This record gives sequence, C-alpha cells and structure tokens, in this order.
Amino acid sequence: MKKILIFLVCLAASLPAAASDLSMEALVEATMNGGHRSEENIARNRYRHPVGTLQFLGLEKGMTVMEISPGSGWYTEILAPVMRGHGKYIAAGWDLAVPDQPGYRARLQNALLQTFAENPGLYGEVGFVEYSPPQSASLGNPNSIDLVLTFRNTHGWIGEGIAGDVYAEFARVLKPGGILGVVQHRAADGTDPAETRKQGYVSEEAVIAMAEAAGLMLEARSEVNANPADSRDHENGVWSLPPGLAVCRDLEEADEKAACEAKYRAIGESDRMTLRFRKPEA
Repeated sequence: MKKILIFLVCLAASLPAAASDLSMEALVEATMNGGHRSEENIARNRYRHPVGTLQFLGLEKGMTVMEISPGSGWYTEILAPVMRGHGKYIAAGWDLAVPDQPGYRARLQNALLQTFAENPGLYGEVGFVEYSPPQSASLGNPNSIDLVLTFRNTHGWIGEGIAGDVYAEFARVLKPGGILGVVQHRAADGTDPAETRKQGYVSEEAVIAMAEAAGLMLEARSEVNANPADSRDHENGVWSLPPGLAVCRDLEEADEKAACEAKYRAIGESDRMTLRFRKPEA
C-alpha cells in the first residue's frame, strides 16, 4: 500500500500577512523571487517563466496539486509555499525502497525532505507520495487530485518503457475535470520518441498521443517556454544547454571551457512544449 508521508508543521507566516488577498499570479511572482531561493534558481526564472506557465496550466487557490518527480525542487520551492494556506501541495518523489535506482535520487530526495522539515513556516503542510513505477506505481486514491504537474520528465519515462502507464496513472488520480500540465523538452513532430528521448527531447504529437490514450483531452498549448534558438542538435543532447552545460564540463583549458559555456548560455535553456490536458467530467 502506498505510503503517504505528511509533514505537519506550524502555520507561522513567512509571506506578508496580506498574502491571502493576493492573486495566484502575484503569489507566484513574490515566491519565485523569494529569499529562500538561491541566486542560481532565481536566475532560471527567465527561462522557465513560472508565472505564465502556472497561470496557463490552471493553478488556482483551493486546489490539491501534485508535482511529479520534483528532483532538486526548483518548482517545489515555488509551488509548496504558494499553496500553503491556499490549498494542498503533494510531491510525488521516488520510492527509495525500490532497488537498483540511480544514487542521485536518494541524495536529491533526502535534501528536499530535509528542506521541508527545516522550514515549516515556509512550506506548510506538504504531502509526499513514493512513486517509482513499475514496482511502486500508485500516486494515491483515484479522483483525488485537481492538478498534476510534470516538468521535463517524459523523455525519461519513455526510456524506461513506462510512459504509457505513467500517463494512465495521472488520469486515474485526477478528479473528473482535473488538469494535467506537461512541460517537456520539445522534438520536432514526425520524429521517433524512442530516438529523440536519448537527447532529452520528445515531440508534442507523441506526448499528446500518450495523454489521449490515457483518456485525457488536450485543452490548450502555450509557447510560454518556447526557445527558437534551440536547434535540438547538441553533442550531449539537451544536457549541453543550461543549467547542465554537460558538453563543457570536462574541458580542462580555461579559455576553451569559458567559450563553450558562453556559447550554450547564449542559446539558453531548451525549447519546451507547455500543454494542458483535462480529464473528462464523465
């Protein structure tokens, strides 16, 4: 049975007392520039457009919001404080009891859980679901979530051969009328996702097909995270681009490394689709 860990915390306010009167967009904007975030994470706001992205994906007060595979918590440190007192935030992290997982998962997840525990006034009551399909494959009760969000994960699920099952699980836990929001590095339509996923990219048509096969309906697309400067043709795939700059990492000569980093920083982060799906009411 899926274990859900709840971090019960005090409700000491870390945002202004009038925060409850702010619009969701104003709350997101205040939080994304908050002092709890590193300079590096704040700098990525220009590439990831959290205000426009979350507005388009349908984030509203009163929702139960689930973020899939939050990783190091870039979006978590926006979503969880914003939903504190305005709804419920649930992180669907990895089930570390499943054997043979990459070591980085435990490192990232333990750090995120520690952040929740050490900052109760900021993050509020955070739910945590362990999710490592196919061995640990439930996100919780059916028809229980208003908004499921996944950021830059789909290529990995395709590589593991579980993408269809993952999208079906999203549909199962969403309430009737609930929303699935997908942000993903974007390959050209007509390409083979089994190949493009190796570079971190997936076509919109492939993502739409998976969601529709799970019973979800495409409601809208946004270009808020588009980047026409991304050719999608990089030596180390999407990981050559910021923030990873993987193609530059092992260069030893300082000038060569600086030139490499400057080249890829000039491109910016990847070209991304931003898709909103809805579960039918009946």
